[in-house]
This record gives sequence, C-alpha cells and structure tokens, in this order.
Amino acid sequence: MLLSTIRDLITVKDENKFLKFISCAAARTAQEVNLADIGNDIGIDRKTAEGWLSILVSSGLVYLLQPYSGNTIKRLIKRPKMYFMDIGLACYLTLWNNPRALELSAMAGAMFESYVVSEIIKGYANHGIDVRSRFCYYRDNNGKEIDLMILENGKLYPIEIKKSADPGKDALKNFSVLNSLPERVGEGAVICMASMVIPLDEKNKLVPIKCV
Repeated sequence: MLLSTIRDLITVKDENKFLKFISCAAARTAQEVNLADIGNDIGIDRKTAEGWLSILVSSGLVYLLQPYSGNTIKRLIKRPKMYFMDIGLACYLTLWNNPRALELSAMAGAMFESYVVSEIIKGYANHGIDVRSRFCYYRDNNGKEIDLMILENGKLYPIEIKKSADPGKDALKNFSVLNSLPERVGEGAVICMASMVIPLDEKNKLVPIKCV
C-alpha cells in the first residue's frame, strides 16, 4: 500500500527505475548516503536521486540520521546515514526471504542496526517527541564512530549497536572521543543480543535488544 502511494508521486515512465532506487536504498541501510553511487547503479542523475530520496524521507519509509556537527571539529564526516524504518520491507526489497540466510550474511549487522535505530525513533515518536534535533551519529576521518548519540538536557548519551551476545568493553572504545566535545556525557549503552542488562563500567552497560 505504501509503495503504491509513493509510486503515485512520480511519473509512470520512471516507475521501474524508482523501484530499483528503493531497492538500492534498502541495500544501503545503516550506511552513509551516497547519491552519486546509487545514481550510477540505476542510471539517474544526482538531482533525480535527491528528489526520490526526499520522497522516501517524507513518506516515513527512510530516516536520515544526521552527523554530529561540532563547529570546532573539522575532521568530522558531514553526510547523514540512511535507515530503512521497515526492516521487513528492506529484507523483501533486497531479496532476503530466509531469516537464517540473512543472519549469516554480510547484511545482518546493518539490518540489526537499522531495526534498533528505527525502534528507538518510533518509541520517541509514540510519545510525540521529534527526534531530529536530538539524534545524531559520530564519525570522523580517523574511522572512529558512535552509532547513535541522543542529546537530552545538554548531555550526550552514546549508543553502540552490536549483533553479538557479548561484545565486551571493546564496544566502548570510541566513546573516548566524546571527551573532546563541548557537551557533557551521560550514561552509555551497547545494545546487543545479551540476555540481561550487564554493567560494563561505572557509566556504561550492555542492554538487550528486547529492551528497545
């Protein structure tokens, strides 16, 4: 139904390419947006790709997680990350129709991360809270990344997402970059496949995906 509604917003002659565009976007869930790359794959220009991505965002099918933008930090990545909000649809579009095959695939981590991010966003939305000024991610040119950061009352709460039952303290290794940011740092979490909440240190803990 949703895809039918979206198709009504574009010209009929572009429908096949648009469906390919959606599939390409689904295959890049939890990645930085690269419209030139997607455009080259399906044979459209950047302007068209930008317009079609805007339709996916406006329809709620895709969420763009903006990067942290510190005015004094020039080494930060500036492109948003793209998340499909319906993981079942993302799997359908990317032809993953067998859960076991997906679990063993290279896409498993991206789908897991997308599910966690989408559920957190939906949780805020269900309480009438607009997350656009609250959520961001961190990535710099040195390859250090924090999957999700939530800004609440002047504090940054870092979240890592790991498709593992026991990612250990190594999952916290990039949290140290927060010490150079102007905001205060709150408690951090590693959302994973652990069976219970487990403290990792005095400020950070493992959080089961069932708690999301």
